[in-house]
Amino acid sequence: MNKRELRRVLRAKRREIPPAERRRAAQRLQRLARPLLLRYRRIGFYLANDGEMDLLPLLNQALRMKRACFLPIVPPPGQLRLRFGRLSAVPDWYHNRFGIPEHNSAHQVRASRLDVLFVPLVGFDAQGNRLGMGGGFYDASLAYLHPRLHWRKPRLIGVGFECQKTGPLPRDPWDAPLDAVITEAHIYRFPHCPPE
Repeated sequence: MNKRELRRVLRAKRREIPPAERRRAAQRLQRLARPLLLRYRRIGFYLANDGEMDLLPLLNQALRMKRACFLPIVPPPGQLRLRFGRLSAVPDWYHNRFGIPEHNSAHQVRASRLDVLFVPLVGFDAQGNRLGMGGGFYDASLAYLHPRLHWRKPRLIGVGFECQKTGPLPRDPWDAPLDAVITEAHIYRFPHCPPE
């Protein structure tokens, strides 16, 4: 199955999860991911869209713990590199060109300035490969990680539902492998990830 067909199948599966089950999954994920909030200070999140796992419970916990929390800012048409804006005490929200909420942030950074980045996904496999939505934003923003001759930030943690785990995914040279994936049931760590 090619990436386009896999996306169609896995997005449909993700959207079929009932709302009550989604809320429970987000709460379970929050409990599993809490140790990461203790370890890292500059954390990149995302706002759920198209049935993605909701990170708001984890984001709110990070804010209560006084962590510097950042959200992606989609670039103008024709560009692919995301910037990440730090959430302020009273964010000024708007909808980007994809209809996803974003905020005006005076403090914007590139991904390399984050300690850890929670990345949305459509699917993942046992080798740490991620299938995204196909826009190329995260791949372009993380291209500097190829090749990793020494450790560079951020650690990449894919976030999804257990039902999004699949067999080996087709991999392109520009795909950034994940260091871990967290679901409502497990944290999967991958062998290519250096120890902490």
